[in-house]
Amino acid sequence: MSPRRPPLADALDLEPHPEGGWYRQTWASPVAVTLPDGRVRPTATLIHFLLPAGESSAWHRVASDELWLAHTGAVSLQYGGSAGTPVDGDSVVVGLDLAAGQRTQSLVPAGEWQRTLPSDGDALVSCLVSPGFDFADFDLAP
Repeated sequence: MSPRRPPLADALDLEPHPEGGWYRQTWASPVAVTLPDGRVRPTATLIHFLLPAGESSAWHRVASDELWLAHTGAVSLQYGGSAGTPVDGDSVVVGLDLAAGQRTQSLVPAGEWQRTLPSDGDALVSCLVSPGFDFADFDLAP
């Protein structure tokens, strides 16, 4: 049984993400790059990512740099290092309340574990990944 689709996920045609939350790819560069290991990826991809109030995402990492961009609400993004398993690390709040110390953008370097923590309100962000995202380059923590 899939989770109940929030109204904003419905309006933006978002689907459940394996890590938690809701997403949809909104853009992929038409320009491709061949990586040193032979993988071919778009130079960049972009998604909408919705994290409803009280929800979180699982520890995960991607093989490319990921830039988080705030739209509405705020999401607490925790870093987990780049070892074989994640460890609780520093957190940043991606949001628009600069007076409260939130950041409108935050970079998660390639191979860095990351997760989001629950908050009181819905948060909508975009995630720009370069080289472009592919689920073959995505790891969920065991």
